[in-house]
Amino acid sequence: MQVAIDGPAAAGKSTVAKLIADRLNYVYIDTGAMYRALTLKAHNEGINVHDGNALENLLKKTTISLNTDNGTQSVLLDGEDVTEAIRQKEINDDVSFVSQHAEVRTLMVERQKKLAESANVVMDGRDIGTHVLPQAEVKIFLRASVSERAERRYKEQMEKGITTSLKELEQEIALRDKRDSERDVSPLVKAEDALEIDTTSLNVEQVTEKILSLIKGADPCDAL
Repeated sequence: MQVAIDGPAAAGKSTVAKLIADRLNYVYIDTGAMYRALTLKAHNEGINVHDGNALENLLKKTTISLNTDNGTQSVLLDGEDVTEAIRQKEINDDVSFVSQHAEVRTLMVERQKKLAESANVVMDGRDIGTHVLPQAEVKIFLRASVSERAERRYKEQMEKGITTSLKELEQEIALRDKRDSERDVSPLVKAEDALEIDTTSLNVEQVTEKILSLIKGADPCDAL
């Protein structure tokens, strides 16, 4: 079973995907974390995030692993835990530049497809239902207003002790939406056969239950 969850930044994709994977004992694959890890390494090695060829060469010699233990996922970059480091503001600012390069996306998609080959998976990102797992049995596209998404990101950062401006977050999210939707390669779009869910007025549990119901209906084992 393959479950694809797409949507813009801070729409709740990762939170919901983790819960679904945990309840169904599926493998959770956070594709955004993979791009973030590459962005972090580019920063560390002084690679220009606008240089697609340099990023492609960097990715070829980079190992990115997603490990789950007791429901908590960690991201390893060349064996080092970077779970927290990839959520820094400077990574947020540049990851959309890194992910827009065709050379980078081609390699990443190959890796993501391979991760989904041998297990039931829940994968979230921007182009899962359209490019990475176009044959997924369940496809979801999550939406939420910019103000709601900024409020969620604001609360997350405050809980981590990160002081930020709500207005600045709104501007950052709106800009990220523009970059993701207008990029030439694998832009952020809803797959034709995906169910769109507006999460603005829904809590995490409500969204999770909606998707779990869809998965149950799509799983042939449940019909036996």
